[in-house]
Amino acid sequence: MEKINEIIMKLGLDNQVTLEDIPNIDLYMDQVIQLFENTFSDSKRNEEEKVLTKTMINNYAKGKLFFPIKQKKYSKEHILLISLIYQLKGALSINDIKQTLEGINEKVVDEEMNLDSFYNSYLHLANQNVERFKENVQTQVKEVKEEMQGTDPDLEQALMIASLVHMSNLYRKAAERLVDELFLTSLKD
Repeated sequence: MEKINEIIMKLGLDNQVTLEDIPNIDLYMDQVIQLFENTFSDSKRNEEEKVLTKTMINNYAKGKLFFPIKQKKYSKEHILLISLIYQLKGALSINDIKQTLEGINEKVVDEEMNLDSFYNSYLHLANQNVERFKENVQTQVKEVKEEMQGTDPDLEQALMIASLVHMSNLYRKAAERLVDELFLTSLKD
């Protein structure tokens, strides 16, 4: 548990695809994959893990998680949506992601929204979430130590793992309920 700060540093929590990272030209699939590999390589659990693959992108396209590409090239809007998918897939099912992004895709295609502005708002909140996460982990470490009162370090670590997973599940369940609400709202329209 003493290495928790070191672990947090290695997670690459601040890594995000920013608007400045995306060239002003449409990209081929290999270029999109390279952009994501360069951005998120620090957050991989091991060297064999892939951040993004052709199969993943093709499955997102087949699942209609983003609007169709043109001439085998991905626009800035596609890349922003793929970035959101990348973040959402850690907690939500593909169907939940589709429901979440459906209205955004429609508005982008109909030119009713500025995806750049929405994505910048997401990045702003993501940065705040990282800071809150770091503070919360420190609080949980303290609470686990108090709970275990200096017993076996392996038990301390197991309790910390269980506590973090529980917190993750609480956030995931809340997000899933919000997806359900979004779906019910879209049925009424």
